[in-house]
Amino acid sequence: MALRPELARCEVQAPYRTIAWADDPDAYAAWRDGRTGYPLVDAAMRQLAEEGWVHNRARLVAGSFLTKHLGIDWRLGERWYMRSLVDGDEASNNGNWQWIASVGSDPAPPARRILNPTLQAERFDTEGRYIRRYVPELASVPDRWLREPWRMPRGVQEATGCVIGRDYPAPIVDHRSARLRALERYRAARAAAQGHDRR
Repeated sequence: MALRPELARCEVQAPYRTIAWADDPDAYAAWRDGRTGYPLVDAAMRQLAEEGWVHNRARLVAGSFLTKHLGIDWRLGERWYMRSLVDGDEASNNGNWQWIASVGSDPAPPARRILNPTLQAERFDTEGRYIRRYVPELASVPDRWLREPWRMPRGVQEATGCVIGRDYPAPIVDHRSARLRALERYRAARAAAQGHDRR
């Protein structure tokens, strides 16, 4: 960053400098406050608020969710993390946010970084300890529904004291639909950049 300080606020990959990021303060606030309805994302954001630190895998899932699922500018997430982290390092934080937003120096296609928060929780929080620790309203939810609590039958919700929409939010976006929107957002930015280059 010392040699190219402009990269602190601008995408390394020029074609993605025209991405049409969403302006959605409510979705951003839900992400920031750990109220997305996706337990792993919410656990990560609550841990960040509580401790000022988050494991790298949880950082990646939360970053992917903000930029890909919600379509919100990576710079907003980068700023929030930098403000909240006790181990914040501008170059590392910025590079990681550009990487997860698929706009950084790694040319991997954006589809590889649209992390499914449910599958990530199954792989990396197999016993649900992390989720239960940072999202206490899910502490009594049976393992079967812990990563997708919105699928719990109403009777189970009432029995566990975790009624979706009352005690814990329903998902603010659908993973499949959000994934398709993200792919289209990146495709449109690439197409616009290619059209501009031909002029």
